Amino acid sequence: MSDFSLSGFDLDAFVRGTFAEDLGAGGDVTSMAVIPADARFQGVMDSRDPIIVAGLPIAESFFRALDPAMAIEILVAEGEKVPAGTDLMRLSGNARAMLTAERSALNTVQHLSGIATLTRHYVDALAGGATLLDTRKTIPGLRVLEKYATRMGGAKNHRIGLWDAAMIKDNHVAVAGSVEEAVRRAVAAGIENIIVEVDRIDQVEPALRAGATHLLLDNMDLATLREAVGIVAGRVPTEASGGVRLDTIGAIGATGVTYVSVGRLTQSAPAADIGLDFALA
Repeated sequence: MSDFSLSGFDLDAFVRGTFAEDLGAGGDVTSMAVIPADARFQGVMDSRDPIIVAGLPIAESFFRALDPAMAIEILVAEGEKVPAGTDLMRLSGNARAMLTAERSALNTVQHLSGIATLTRHYVDALAGGATLLDTRKTIPGLRVLEKYATRMGGAKNHRIGLWDAAMIKDNHVAVAGSVEEAVRRAVAAGIENIIVEVDRIDQVEPALRAGATHLLLDNMDLATLREAVGIVAGRVPTEASGGVRLDTIGAIGATGVTYVSVGRLTQSAPAADIGLDFALA
């Protein structure tokens, strides 16, 4: 049995909730009607795409929840880059359990591996010029898993939620009256990490004077990014954000920013093509 765990994520509850959604009150009526209770299957999960692997221990938990004695061998490591045609997992056990758990297991591995794979594309395109960050643009209820997948792809997690740092954006500034006043209020509230979004050069020094600990440089062109980085001069980390694409992230990272954040890592990643083939044992 896998000892997989993530801080803030209850794997057992996730498995139970997923099965409750899928099975309802009636259970897997197809498998119960068609497959003998004592039938046994052997199965192989494999990738039809080149991928970065994420989520196999969670898939294992789905199968074991329905057949604790199932023999399961995970063949590749989380975060490993594998070519198309790679076998990811071998299984042997109760046929009904395998068929019932199949879709939940595959959905999870396809989604998380898709995120990890897209993330690695961005990391590779960034080419070490800066560190890639994810965002809070995640599916409700899946943030911890999706941010785990971005880590498997090589990114660094940004804010996990609204609680772990202040992020002062244009709407906060509009209500407070100025960047300086918004930051002053956050400092007065005793917040340690204060991220301030700026979209103009003239906002940089006021934000720093007031106590910003991190500047988010929003939708700036390359020349403006370089100018902002020069003004900051290493006093706080800088983060480029907004409209970042695979074909532009390399140049953005080369401006000298500390980080580049990309929402589409979790918001728009396509599912990886991963299948599970069964045969009678």
